[in-house]
Amino acid sequence: MKNPAYTFSMKSLSLAVAAGLFAQSGVALAQSEEEAIEEVVATGTRLKGTATAVMEERKNQAFVADIMGAEQISRTGDGDAASALRRVTGLTLVDGKFIYVRGLGERYSSTQLNGASVPSPDPTRNVIPLDLFPSGIIESLSVQKAFSPSMPASFGGGNVNVRLKSIPSQYIFNMSGSLGTNTNNFDDAYFYDGGSDDWMGKDDGTRAAPASILQQWNEFKFLDDLTQAESVEMFKGLHRDYDPYQAKVDPDTGFNMTLGNSHDIDDEWRWGYLVTTGYNNQWNVSEEYIGEQPLRDGEDSIRMVRFFDEVDTTEHSVKWSTLMSLGIDYNRQHQIDYSLIVLNDTRDQFREKVGNSANIQLVDDQRIREYEVLYEERRMYTNQLKGMHTFPSLGFMGLDWKYSLGRSSRNAPGNMEARFILTDENLDGVYDKVNESVLTNAQTAARYSFQALHDRVENYGFNVNYPVTMGRWEMEFKGGYDYVNKIRIAENRRLDVSTRAFADTSILQGNVYSDILTDDVLDSASYTSINLLRDTTIAGDDYIAAQLIDAYYFEADLFFDNTWRVSGGVRYEDFRQAVVPFDPRTNQIDLADDADRAQLQFMEDDFYPSIAVTYFMEEDMQLRVSFGQTVVRPDLREVSSATYIDPLTEFPIGGTPGIRTTKIANYDIRWEWYREAGNNLSVGLFYKDMDDPIESVQSPAQDGPPLVRIANAESGELYGIEIEFLQGLEVIGDGIWDNLFVSGNITLSDSEIELDRQNIVEQTGVSASITNLKRRLTGHSQYVLNTQLGYDSDNGEHSASLVYNVFGERIIIPGIDFFDDTYEAPFHSLDMVYKYYPDFNTTVTFKVQNILDDQQELEFENTLARSETKGTRLSLSYKYDF
Repeated sequence: MKNPAYTFSMKSLSLAVAAGLFAQSGVALAQSEEEAIEEVVATGTRLKGTATAVMEERKNQAFVADIMGAEQISRTGDGDAASALRRVTGLTLVDGKFIYVRGLGERYSSTQLNGASVPSPDPTRNVIPLDLFPSGIIESLSVQKAFSPSMPASFGGGNVNVRLKSIPSQYIFNMSGSLGTNTNNFDDAYFYDGGSDDWMGKDDGTRAAPASILQQWNEFKFLDDLTQAESVEMFKGLHRDYDPYQAKVDPDTGFNMTLGNSHDIDDEWRWGYLVTTGYNNQWNVSEEYIGEQPLRDGEDSIRMVRFFDEVDTTEHSVKWSTLMSLGIDYNRQHQIDYSLIVLNDTRDQFREKVGNSANIQLVDDQRIREYEVLYEERRMYTNQLKGMHTFPSLGFMGLDWKYSLGRSSRNAPGNMEARFILTDENLDGVYDKVNESVLTNAQTAARYSFQALHDRVENYGFNVNYPVTMGRWEMEFKGGYDYVNKIRIAENRRLDVSTRAFADTSILQGNVYSDILTDDVLDSASYTSINLLRDTTIAGDDYIAAQLIDAYYFEADLFFDNTWRVSGGVRYEDFRQAVVPFDPRTNQIDLADDADRAQLQFMEDDFYPSIAVTYFMEEDMQLRVSFGQTVVRPDLREVSSATYIDPLTEFPIGGTPGIRTTKIANYDIRWEWYREAGNNLSVGLFYKDMDDPIESVQSPAQDGPPLVRIANAESGELYGIEIEFLQGLEVIGDGIWDNLFVSGNITLSDSEIELDRQNIVEQTGVSASITNLKRRLTGHSQYVLNTQLGYDSDNGEHSASLVYNVFGERIIIPGIDFFDDTYEAPFHSLDMVYKYYPDFNTTVTFKVQNILDDQQELEFENTLARSETKGTRLSLSYKYDF
C-alpha cells in the first residue's frame, strides 16, 4: 500500500433505532468511538503490512479489543462479516448469521455500523444478522471485549463494530468478477417456478397474496365467515405452481466495482468521495436429516417417531450492496462526512422432504412427502452524517457529532408448504412419488404464510474531548450524549388449505399440487361444510415495538510517564421499551385487562462504571487489566405473554412478563507482546459473573414442536483463556521459510448456569420439564481454534493461505422430558486461498472452502437429531485496478 498524503479517518457514527410508541417507550443501542485503520507504508509482505496496521490500532486501544482488517478478510476468503468474524479470537458463528462472543449468545453482544446502532430485519430479535454485510464494503471489523463508557450498556460478550470503507486519499477505480460452484451442485437439484425478477432478489408479485384476500385482511374480516363459494374463489387467486422439478444448477456469479478519489480545492479545503457496489448470485444444494420427536424405548434405546430422513434442499441467495460516501475537510481541523448504505440479501429455499410420523409409519407401507418454499427479502437503508472538529485556539478541544437514520425490512411475500402421502401399493419397497402419491386429506394439506417487518432507527449524539498535559501526566477527558429511538412494525398472516372440504377425495390423487387443485377441478368438485380456506393467523402475530434510550457518559484517559495508562468512567442510561401485540382480527391489543397491559412496558435506568489499567512493561510489551458492569435486557417480544411463531424456526415462542434484566460483572486481563514486522503474541484471561441470565427453556407440546419460553436462570458464570499469535517462519531458517508465516488463536473456556425448575414454572406459568438444571450456556463452545499458514513470494506475484477453524460442541436445544441437551458437533473448516498478481493492476484469486467436506450435525445421547451436508465450494475471481 502507498503512504497517503491525506486520509479521511473514520470515527464513530451511529445508526438508529426508531420512534416511540407512547410517551415513555422506545429503545436504544448506543455507539462506540473508535478510530478506523488508516493506510500505512507496507514494510514487508502483504501480510506483514496489514498485520502491522491492525496490531498498531489494537495496541493503542484503551480497552481489550480485537480488530480484523480488509486485507486479512481477503486472505481468509470470507464473503461476509459473519463468516469473517469467526476468525477472531473467542468468536463462533451460529446459523451462518449470528456471532457468539466468548460463548455468549447473540443477545449478549451488541452490533454497530460505523459506531452506530443498526436496525434489524430479524422479526424476533434486536440483533442484526451479520451475514447481511458483504466483505467487499468492509474496511475493518472491531470487536471490543471490555466495556467502556462510550459503549452501549447492553454489553455481555462484546461489541461488534462493522466499519465500512472510507474515502480514499487518492484516485481508485477497480472492477472484479467471479465464478464459482459447490461440489454439491454438480448433480441436478430441485427447483420451482418463481418470479421473473428473482435474479435481482425481488419478488415480482408472483408469491404475493391476491387482492381479494388482502382486502379481507385490510378490513379485518379475514376468512372466518366466508361461504364455500367465496373461499374457493379466493383460493383460485393464490399462486399454486410451487411444484418441484429437477434441473442443472447454474454457476455462482459475482461483480464488484469501486470508484473514489480526494481533491484539493485550495490550500485549506479538500473533498473526497467513494462509491462501491457489488452483486452476488449463489446456489447451495444440500442433503439433510431432520429429527423432530424422539421416543425412549427402554433405558438405552431412542428412536425418532417423527422425522424426515430424505431431505433435498436448494437455496438460492442474491446479495447486492451499495455504499456512497462524501466528505469535506477544512484545514485538517474540521471534517464532515455523509454515507449512504443500501444492502439486500434475498434467500429463496426449496426443500423436498420424505419421512414418517407417529401416524404415518413404514410398517403401514406409508411415507410422508412434504415440500416447502421459504422466501425472504432482507433490506437495510442507512444514512449517516458525522462531523469531527478540532479547535487549536481552545487548547485543541475536540467536538465529534453524528446523526444516523436507518431502515430495515424483511419481506416474506408467500412461503408455502404442501403435504402428500406415499403408499407402497405394489409392496416393492419403492415409494413412487409419481404413481403412488396422494395429496393428504387434512385440514392442513397446504399452508401459505405472508410476513412483513419494518424497523426504523434514529440515532444522534455528540462528545467533547479535552487534552491536558501536567508534568509527566498526559490526560484526555471526554463527555458525551447518545440518543437512540427505534420503532418496529411486524405483521404475519397464515392460510391453511383444508382438503376435507372435498366430498370426493379421489380428486386428491397425484403428486403435483397445481395439477390436483386446478380451476376446473375446483369448479366441478362437490364440497362438504368445511371451508377450503382457513385463516390460521393467531393473536400476537402482529405487533408494534418501540425503544428509547438516553445515555450520558464521562470518560478519562490518563497516561503517566509513558508507563501507566488508566482509562475509565461511567455511563448512565435511561432505557424504555414497549411491545404491543395485536389481534389481527380486531386490530386491538392482544391483552384484555389493564394488569396484563402493564407488562407491555419495560423501563430501567442505572449507572454503568468501567475502568482499565495498562502497564507498559517494555516499548513493545504491555499488560492490561479491566473491569466493567453491564446488563443484558430482554429482547423486543420477550416481555409480553403473547405466543408467536418464530418464522425462522417455526417454533411457537411465548414471552414472559416480569422477565428480569441480566446483570454482568466483567473482568479481563491480557498480556500483549508486539514485535517486529507484525509478529505478536497475546495471552488473556476473562471472567463474567451473571445474575439472572436470560435463557430459553422448553415446555412439552402435545403435538408438534415444544413451546419455547423465555426465563431467568438463577445465576451463571463464564471464564476462560485466549491466546493469539502471528509469527514469520524465518526463525526456522533461510530459503522458503522467509516466505511463510503462521498465525492463529485458541480460546479455552467453560460456563455454567443454574436453573430452578419451580421458579421457572412460576415465572412462565407453564410446565418446564428441564432435564439439566445445571449446564453450560446455550451456544457455548469450550474451545475455539483458528490457524492460518500463509505464503508470500519474494517477487510479490503470489500469495496463498491455508486457513483452519473448529469449535467445540455447543448446546443448541436444551433438553426436556429427561432427554439430554442437543449439541452441535464440532465443524472442521479448512479453506485455501491463492492470489496471483501478474502485474500492478491485476489480481486473480482462487478459493477452495470446506476442503474436508465436513457436514453439520446435531446430536443428543448418541442419537442424530439433525444433519446437513455443506459441500466444497470453489471460486475464481479477477480484479483489475484502472
